[in-house]
Amino acid sequence: MNIATARSYDTISPRKVAFLGLGVMGHPMAGHLARAGHQVTVYNRTAAKAEAWAKEYGGVAAATPAAAAAGADIVFACVGNDDDLRSVVLGEQGAFAGMKPGAVFVDHTTASAEVARELHVEALKRGLHFIDAPVSGGQAGAVNGALTVMCGGDAEPFELIKPVALAFSKAVTRVGESGAGQLAKMVNQICIAGLVQGLSEAVAFGQKAGLDMKQVLDVIGKGAAQSWQMDNRGKTMVDDQFNFGFAVDWMRKDLGLVLDEARRNGAKLPVTALVDQFYADVQTLGGGRWDTSSLIKRLK
Repeated sequence: MNIATARSYDTISPRKVAFLGLGVMGHPMAGHLARAGHQVTVYNRTAAKAEAWAKEYGGVAAATPAAAAAGADIVFACVGNDDDLRSVVLGEQGAFAGMKPGAVFVDHTTASAEVARELHVEALKRGLHFIDAPVSGGQAGAVNGALTVMCGGDAEPFELIKPVALAFSKAVTRVGESGAGQLAKMVNQICIAGLVQGLSEAVAFGQKAGLDMKQVLDVIGKGAAQSWQMDNRGKTMVDDQFNFGFAVDWMRKDLGLVLDEARRNGAKLPVTALVDQFYADVQTLGGGRWDTSSLIKRLK
């Protein structure tokens, strides 16, 4: 396992890179690459977003993924799902068609391990490399350049992309072969689902009991119950505020990937499956774009 935890881009040679997908995550991630001195070409399905990014950061907007990838040492992508990923990678206008031999495609989409392995094999056929590299840290992590990146793929191309990816990350880790990055992200989402449900029940219980829950969270946050979710979402849950980035719709997509993989590998995930249905309830309440801490809305 290889881990990079120090911001080191100021000591590496600038690279020619591309970034495909300029949503709430990709836009700031590509921006950090430009600020680190890399030559960045971007592509977005909505061309106006790519043009606006290029104007803001001084990079270049390309009309197709293949054009963006042309001549790049590394092509980064952060899109919506498996089908979106295939659409920007494959075909005559896909990134693989434009990449030079030996270049590395780094996928930051939270997608299936299956598509990661599929594209890894296809890349090797073409003399390219593919790293699956989903991220954790949400929109705030992307904006602040503090994402955690979990990578699957071959060791040599990982070492090439690692210092470049540190432009938008606090840690870049290779956790195994192709698909392992996506599986690690699934583990991450399983943990979050259970934590948020437990925190929701605790806050709702305390409020029913008449406690000052902000004070209680301060107290128990210094003990064994402490978690990132408690520190960052506990008090906003008390205040009924749910506009903090990672949406319920996205979490349900991720948990769908988790449950599909569990059916394949035989893992038993009773709590995760239940919390997925609780998130479906939140969607029914009209909360598809609320952040994941909105689970508590079911209990009030």
